[in-house]
Amino acid sequence: MDHLKERLVDEAEKAGFDLCRVCRPWDVPQVPGGLAAFLGRGYHGQMSWLAERSHWRGAPQVLWPEARSVIMLGESYTPAHDPLAVLDQPDRAAVSVYAQNRDYHDVVKKRLKRLARWLIEAGAASGQDQPPQVKVFVDTAPVPEKPLGQAAGLGWQGKHTNLVSRDLGSWFFLGSVFTTLDLPVDTAEGDHCGTCRACLDVCPTAAFPAPYQLDARRCISYLTIEHHGPVDPELRALMGNRIYGCDDCLAVCPWNKFAVTAREVKYHARPDLVAPRLEDLARFDDAGFRAHFSGSPVKRIGRGRFVRNVLYAIGNSGQPRLRGVAQALCDDADPVVADAARWAVGRLG
Repeated sequence: MDHLKERLVDEAEKAGFDLCRVCRPWDVPQVPGGLAAFLGRGYHGQMSWLAERSHWRGAPQVLWPEARSVIMLGESYTPAHDPLAVLDQPDRAAVSVYAQNRDYHDVVKKRLKRLARWLIEAGAASGQDQPPQVKVFVDTAPVPEKPLGQAAGLGWQGKHTNLVSRDLGSWFFLGSVFTTLDLPVDTAEGDHCGTCRACLDVCPTAAFPAPYQLDARRCISYLTIEHHGPVDPELRALMGNRIYGCDDCLAVCPWNKFAVTAREVKYHARPDLVAPRLEDLARFDDAGFRAHFSGSPVKRIGRGRFVRNVLYAIGNSGQPRLRGVAQALCDDADPVVADAARWAVGRLG
């Protein structure tokens, strides 16, 4: 199995992954208690699926009892530009780096499937009694990817709760291949945050009640993507011009000095999404929105939630010339958009 593991790591690199490590499905015994505490405090907000599938998310061995190894993979999406520069341009929109081009779910899943096919063939050729079985997951399944990533040695969960790598910093996607093969495991990664608080202190909405804890209800990524309906006016004013996600806590991590720019061109930013004009984005109808964001993760939040976010950014812009853009949407058919437009007009008036 040692030789197969070495070949696996080589094949993962050929498939496009930057990191490949292995752990056991049961190597994350701390997850059920941590997840229960997170849910008990209501930190998950409207993300009801976290509670509904907590029995799987808390124990990967329950998700697929036959699995004996979890292959954790990381792929860099480090930007070539400064993702925080747009925050100083109030008439422009800040779109999270991971959403500035193609949807990573599609890209990563194709790589995972390629690696899984190779593993089935290589495992069968290695003299196993039965051909190995595999299942691939990327973000959309009830898998505790970040704890598994730490258990496999990809990195550690930083104080901002995201995974940090000594090789890739904070900018990388995670994917996993569960398999019935009994592969050699890697050493878990320890915590290397030390006394640093950069990610906690930079958060615009104070979404971290304590180090290693996130209250999603105050997180701008949650508010702009997952939260349905109007956002609390107190929080709207703190969102600035961030209209889809937020990169502040990732961008300030000192470990990013080791990050390498993404190899995959599908992760390279589209020029029109690095700092788009708010007034252009506010004018999208449903068809225009879908066409503009075809193949992008932004598309999944729909035109209504997207324009709501844009109007909050317009209200925070301090740009009187944008008042007319908001005024034109005060009677929008979507009541949440209309509410956001009236709020923006009031802020600029």
